[in-house]
Amino acid sequence: MTAIPRGLIVSCQASAGEPLFGAPMMAAMARAAEVGGAVAIRANGPEDIAAIRQVVGLPIIGLWKLRTSDSPVSITPHRAAAEAIAQAGCDVIAVDATPRPRPDGATLDDLIPFIRNVLGKPVMADCSCLADALLAESLGADYIGTTLAGYAWPHGRPMTDGPDLDFVAELAGRVTKPIIAEGRFYLPDQAARAMTLGAHAVCIGGAITRPQDIARRFVDSICQVL
Repeated sequence: MTAIPRGLIVSCQASAGEPLFGAPMMAAMARAAEVGGAVAIRANGPEDIAAIRQVVGLPIIGLWKLRTSDSPVSITPHRAAAEAIAQAGCDVIAVDATPRPRPDGATLDDLIPFIRNVLGKPVMADCSCLADALLAESLGADYIGTTLAGYAWPHGRPMTDGPDLDFVAELAGRVTKPIIAEGRFYLPDQAARAMTLGAHAVCIGGAITRPQDIARRFVDSICQVL
């Protein structure tokens, strides 16, 4: 199974309506991340993953966000989603690792072994708290991510202004699988701090790949002195 090296992972994702939405844009963004020294790419959906696979040689952490009215779980919620992104060319599959109800009656204790044993792909467990991480590790997850900390409330940890570095430190003392720190990283020193706390890699998205958000932060700062 493909291993994710230590270092920076860049999440290349854009939603419909954003300026850079579309597979060609995400492929270009992934190529730029590779040139800049990223060790892996995180990408959403079969179309984007397939396009990125054509232009980069880095490992791709794939997911598929499928939002439904009957479940709060959207990140690769079931077998069909996992199989589609595996066929598109991803190397690792990320899943929502919270215990919240999944669409189609899917369960985490079925999904993780299916991805590992049938699809032959390592699993990144997107967790919101220590309990999620311990369960995912017991089910065979290969990587533990802090991705959903603050985003599954009232389940899990509450939202923090920046990255939940306390969660990274907590995981470092309790899990044996590599930790991928993710969520609200905006500054290089925050990423470096996560590594010193025990993260195997740091995944950064909007601070690198959403120019409209980057521009807005500069504008907000300038407006404070005008």
